[in-house]
Amino acid sequence: MNLSYWEYKTWLSDIDFTIVGSGIVGLNCALQLYKRFPKAKILILEKGFLPQGASTKNAGFACFGSISEVLSDLECHREKEVVALVEQRWKGVQFLRKNVGDDTMDFQVHGGHELFLNSADELFQKCENRLVEINRLLRPVYGADAFHLGPNTFGFNKVKEKYITNVFEGQLDTGKMMNSLLQLVHRAGIKILNSITVESFSEGVAGVDVKTNLFEFKTKKLLIATNGFAASLLNEEVKPARAQVLITEPIQNLAIKGTFHFDEGYYYFRNVGNRILFGGGRNLDFKGEETSQFGSSKQIQDNLKKLLKEVILPNTPHQIDLRWSGIMGVGQQKKPIVKQISNHVYCGVRLGGMGIAIGSAIGKDLANITSRL
Repeated sequence: MNLSYWEYKTWLSDIDFTIVGSGIVGLNCALQLYKRFPKAKILILEKGFLPQGASTKNAGFACFGSISEVLSDLECHREKEVVALVEQRWKGVQFLRKNVGDDTMDFQVHGGHELFLNSADELFQKCENRLVEINRLLRPVYGADAFHLGPNTFGFNKVKEKYITNVFEGQLDTGKMMNSLLQLVHRAGIKILNSITVESFSEGVAGVDVKTNLFEFKTKKLLIATNGFAASLLNEEVKPARAQVLITEPIQNLAIKGTFHFDEGYYYFRNVGNRILFGGGRNLDFKGEETSQFGSSKQIQDNLKKLLKEVILPNTPHQIDLRWSGIMGVGQQKKPIVKQISNHVYCGVRLGGMGIAIGSAIGKDLANITSRL
């Protein structure tokens, strides 16, 4: 790239910290670094014209976890680990609320309801039978019983007459949240360069040489916060996972309010004002959705459309307004990867679809593990 002296001096010289990714993790990492090192020169590189991945493309759930998700986690994690995961989400959301403000991101608590399809007898009985046990297990996190049985008051079709509600679950406006974080970063004087893809890096004694699609430069510390796209830069156990989402046009007199899951969390929906946002279906084609390419598949989109009509809005005329997808970072373990890779390189990735819940805390943790300049 034909950079002038002024451009190089202002944006690309004497960089103390370079963060790859301007999502929830990257922005919170930058803000924490600014608090620790107020005189440091901090640069954020983002490959999209807006934050990509999942930070601006998610469904806007607080994501504390439904009861079936907790039970599923208990099958491959120890009790102590599951409690720690839920606590991380709970504390992460409280940190986000304090940092951004409830009014600013339109944070609302209407509960998270897990529906059970009529065909899911075994799963429903399992969740109902272990309700008291799970409440007792997670009471130290929430300070009260989180899960309660409730009636199907919203008129959903082809589901059990009762569902299980997490009374603490919340929802927010993803766009407002990210815009607020971007404003905080800009006010701190932290520079963000968009449409820049980091292609490779090499470490030296005093720092890191970074090669992008447009230029090369040096930085003292490199922090990778690209989550679902991490495999292109790191050799860590994290894979991309695409999530497909749609939203309806406004629906007159929509009575549905809150967040909802079914099929062990693989489907999720909520109201956004008087619209329904609905996403999921990755379990129909795990391999096909293990991609870092945005887009959609006919199989999943047709299934979402069918479930929207038959289960969620069976007696309500509706039209689909928009469809989109986001890229999550997942792995065999749900525990995020926050670590020092080498002397000057660090990463905070594999958020497992829980970016809103834990992204702020992971960004803070990523900043805190960096050694002093």
